[in-house]
Amino acid sequence: MRTRFAPSPTGYLHLGHAFAAYEAFNFAERHGGECLLRIEDIDHTRCKDEFKTAIYEDLAWLGYDWPKPVRVQSAHISDYQKTLEHLKSRGLIYPCFLSRKEIKPLMENGVYLGPTSPLSKDEFEARIANGETPAWRLSIARAKAYLGAEFERLQFEETGVTVPQAPFGDEVLARKDIGLSYRLCVTHDDALQNITHVVRGVDIAPHTRFQVLFQKLMNWPTPVYHHHRLVLNADGEKLAKRKADTAICDLRAAGLSPQEALDLARGIG
Repeated sequence: MRTRFAPSPTGYLHLGHAFAAYEAFNFAERHGGECLLRIEDIDHTRCKDEFKTAIYEDLAWLGYDWPKPVRVQSAHISDYQKTLEHLKSRGLIYPCFLSRKEIKPLMENGVYLGPTSPLSKDEFEARIANGETPAWRLSIARAKAYLGAEFERLQFEETGVTVPQAPFGDEVLARKDIGLSYRLCVTHDDALQNITHVVRGVDIAPHTRFQVLFQKLMNWPTPVYHHHRLVLNADGEKLAKRKADTAICDLRAAGLSPQEALDLARGIG
């Protein structure tokens, strides 16, 4: 049994991350498995080395250890690009130059179902020559055609907190700004690292159905998913790095012990 804790170094870890780490590492311990640490830092516009260093320090202070070496996604960009090229060669993804603002009025039930007509090769080449960069989206219509009856039989095993699954749409697998997306990289690495159980917050649960589809298209195994509750602030909102919610390093500096920090995260005491 193998799971992972996979933070992004876009800020200092806070109590919500402490709880997520507790859930992942203790899930592995209870089941006689191991918990990997993965650094998901493909977003070069937001990730910083100082936050990456702090992740190692905070987790070690909390008492966690992990197998070495750690997979740092930014060191493996070529792996993800090969997967993207493989999808292009199979005709499963398509370029999309539309902005989020332009996509919004085209959505149905909260999802984008793709263009009414495909972009011509001439138009694509002209826009590229003009300096435009497209996102790349997985075509649900093409995925359905490829999988046939298997598409309707897509399923996964879930334990823990569950939420209604989001409907399928043509989700982005490569963003305009950074050339890749969370959906592609995390699913790729779960398969590469033989992750058998994905332990993560319930806020990520809506991504699961799409990831299972992606796994099927790539002939990758589907892990068991366990979505746990979130740590909320006094207003009932999810803790966030951008809001400077209580950081683990600040709690350490204030003199709290690792156990006291974990108890705070778990709502104990």
